[in-house]
Amino acid sequence: MNEQFYDVLHRRRDVRAEFTGEPIDDAVLTRVLEAAHAAPSVGMSQPWDFVLVRDPGTRDEFARHVHAERDVFAASLDGERAETFARIKVEGIRESSLGIVVTYDAQRGAPAVLGRHAIADAGLYSVCLAIQNLWLAATAEGLGVGWVSFYREPALAQLLGIPDGIRPVAWLCVGPVTNLAEVPDLERHGWRSRAPLASALHHERFTPRDEGSA
Repeated sequence: MNEQFYDVLHRRRDVRAEFTGEPIDDAVLTRVLEAAHAAPSVGMSQPWDFVLVRDPGTRDEFARHVHAERDVFAASLDGERAETFARIKVEGIRESSLGIVVTYDAQRGAPAVLGRHAIADAGLYSVCLAIQNLWLAATAEGLGVGWVSFYREPALAQLLGIPDGIRPVAWLCVGPVTNLAEVPDLERHGWRSRAPLASALHHERFTPRDEGSA
């Protein structure tokens, strides 16, 4: 068993508060992006692009948008759930070294994208594989990554000049960190606990899960 690989996989965290803001060595960043670009993709379409965002003004504008969306979500919560969420930091946009926005171009390799005719989202899945490659490579390099999801896609597309038809899938905060938390933030704050493998494992046929017994 390759223990180093499994160590990286289990150390990976969604980082929000631990960024130092120190610059990323160019060679390290290139290795991380090359790992992302080496991901498998449906029909060898490689339907992703990577937008590197360092400008403080752009990041500040995006952070303001994210905090507005955070408030929208917070307003939908009541009682203990609202109190728990209030303690959770959802992004490290300003604190990280840079943002990497990963996009999806459904027209890449079209019209005949081999393997996508029956599953329209196969290209989107490919982009998620590139993100996972990036995340694991960054972890192996001692960097942290945080996936920001509190945003509206049209707002981010307008901010970065992303053309119509190309979808922004993720804003990733990337950079050196003080440490990677032993326990994921959402679990540490009591939002949700990690379920064991047995709760998601089925044999031969899908067996509906009893949420009450989880």
